[in-house]
Amino acid sequence: MASKVEKDIDVLRQFIEIYCRTKHKDAEKTRYMGVELCSECRETLEYAAHRREVCPLKPKPTCKNCEIHCYKPDQRQRIKEIMRHSGKYVILHGRLDLIYHYLF
Repeated sequence: MASKVEKDIDVLRQFIEIYCRTKHKDAEKTRYMGVELCSECRETLEYAAHRREVCPLKPKPTCKNCEIHCYKPDQRQRIKEIMRHSGKYVILHGRLDLIYHYLF
């Protein structure tokens, strides 16, 4: 059974993959963690996955409700943009599993 950290990273991967596929259609992409990503999105996923792995809070709150904000300000803004875009996409395309994770 996957740990909470692995599940969170998997959701990040899926949201970033949706964002990259819909926003960076013409960018050159390489395979990373099982998905095709441009270099910018790959860097974002690497950063976000690392930050999730080293999060000191147990249980981890959602990032918007966190008191310590471990992301750098520019990365925090980027992940907010990705989550906002991908969240809307997920709702419109009926991915209930991701909607549930996004909201809780």
